Amino acid sequence: DLDECAASPCKDHQYCLNTDGSFSCKACDASCVGCTGEGSEKCKSCASGYVKEDETCTDIDECNLPEKVCMKENQDCVNTSGSYKCVCSEGFEDKDGTCVQT
Repeated sequence: DLDECAASPCKDHQYCLNTDGSFSCKACDASCVGCTGEGSEKCKSCASGYVKEDETCTDIDECNLPEKVCMKENQDCVNTSGSYKCVCSEGFEDKDGTCVQT
């Protein structure tokens, strides 16, 4: 078997998987910018919204940062994978970008 992966035939956001007589390009984990294999522990560097902890790219919980990310009144922060979103608190709804009581 010739290791086609030695020539780095895949794109930046993929890793090469050598197979018998061939190869395939597989997508890197969403937490990675470039990778050497499958999973968040094989990242070359971490994507925005992720930080390297114990050799693994881990989601940053923006909602628990000392600096508030959701600044509007009656708004709560909801952590998402690699990011966050600001939603109106319970009992409030979004009216033209402002959280008003329902």
